Amino acid sequence: MESQRVLMSSPCRMATSNDTATDPLVAAIDQGTSSTRFLVFNARTAEVVCHHQVEIKQRFPKEGWVEQDAMEILQSVCECVERTCEQLTQLDIPTTRIKAIGVTNQRETTLVWDKLTGQPLYNAIVWLDLRTQSTVERLISQTPNKNKNHLQNLTGLPISPYFSAVKLRWLLDNVDAVSAATHKHTALFGTIDSWLIWCLTGGKNGGIHCTDVSNASRTLLFNIHTLQWDTQLCSFFDIPMEMLPEVRSSSEIYGYTSSGPLAGVPISGCLGDQSAALVGQMCLQEGQAKNTYGTGCFLLKNTGTKVVVSNHGLLTTVAYQLGKNQPAHYALEGSVAIAGAVVRWLKDNMGIIKSSAEIERLASEVGTSYGCYFVPAFSGLYAPYWEPSARGIICGLTQFTNRHHLAFAALEAVCFQTREIVDAINQDSGDSLLRLQVDGGMTGNKLLMQLQADLLCIPVVRPCMSETTALGVAMAAGMAEGVCVWNPDVKQTLNTETYTPAIHPQVNIATAVGKLLFREP
Repeated sequence: MESQRVLMSSPCRMATSNDTATDPLVAAIDQGTSSTRFLVFNARTAEVVCHHQVEIKQRFPKEGWVEQDAMEILQSVCECVERTCEQLTQLDIPTTRIKAIGVTNQRETTLVWDKLTGQPLYNAIVWLDLRTQSTVERLISQTPNKNKNHLQNLTGLPISPYFSAVKLRWLLDNVDAVSAATHKHTALFGTIDSWLIWCLTGGKNGGIHCTDVSNASRTLLFNIHTLQWDTQLCSFFDIPMEMLPEVRSSSEIYGYTSSGPLAGVPISGCLGDQSAALVGQMCLQEGQAKNTYGTGCFLLKNTGTKVVVSNHGLLTTVAYQLGKNQPAHYALEGSVAIAGAVVRWLKDNMGIIKSSAEIERLASEVGTSYGCYFVPAFSGLYAPYWEPSARGIICGLTQFTNRHHLAFAALEAVCFQTREIVDAINQDSGDSLLRLQVDGGMTGNKLLMQLQADLLCIPVVRPCMSETTALGVAMAAGMAEGVCVWNPDVKQTLNTETYTPAIHPQVNIATAVGKLLFREP
């Protein structure tokens, strides 16, 4: 099935007039849940030269199931690369100026393919998917004390449908083609980064099967202390280690593109999307944090080179390792399943709005939810509850409630969930965030950003350059050994917009609502 046509295409040159015709360029593949993008950055100024975007379809074959076509994803990447290179030609910029490519991707989304045929053996199971709830329950029942945090000390993660090992276990148990290929030793497992790098570096003809530490740390199979696949973890899930990709750092040359307009260009950066945003936001110092408002909401706080295990429902994850001889940096993470997706639900499922942009206007016209609260637990609750059986609730409805109030309540819901994550991070780290850096598609909503600042009582800082996820992996690719074209002082060129708190709430509304709706009395 062909990808949907272009969402956004920009042949106009966005770099400033002081860039030169000889500046090196670095490209980034940004493969997300809803779209694929390919962006070309000036390695000296970090400005976008051109880009192309293609929407990706999600499939919902059963309630709670979310899948994507891996071949459509690959096709979308190839299309984006080709169209962007055409734009470079229109700008009289030779593609030979592109010195490296980075790959950033939706994390946890799980795929198995055959290394001999190069074909996926099943659709990619998306990170939001809930089909593995019974698998999770069975696995938890096998642990001492039936504890979902049984593997936390090794992985930093709870046993949850969110993570890749559980999805892979389901594929092995339920898809004959996957089971057969595994027995024939031809099955390869990977998240989307592994699939793309393998295909782009040759596929069945010598493609490189690898991943980076940030993506590996989201599988439940990776020991975040040793930075290796763990035999104990693989044994727990009964997953053969031979099908796993080689784990590499986030910044090194993995291989070279084998065909297409950029044949021979090294792929030298790989980061899960949230880690890439952390790097792109320049949160490279311990204590710095960012929150990405996309399909879901993901808040990461850099904890430096030390592992901080959460006691308040957060994840401990490998943030990045910028070079094979460099130390890994870790993060505390709060993951929210539904953020921007609630706006899409209001549009596509309920018909309350006609476009995503309309929600800000509707909510602004009333300025209040009028006592209406919305908990969009469409895929259960992630941090800090980790309750996959939870379902969405809209409460506080009166005869006066209308679509304007629901729009406002939907935006508040995103802010409330973020407030809970910030509270948990502050408790785990022993200090309070002084400001929150933000990115993602929803940050263009000024009302949402002001509400967030008001509920957190700290400034919310938004970069004027919105492509921070792609920027992060471009940085990793451009600074890799053997490439070394990225300007280390580029962070000085990034401008920001700040939202300061206008109110000072005396209670944590988000926690109060969460306890009211989801916890036992």
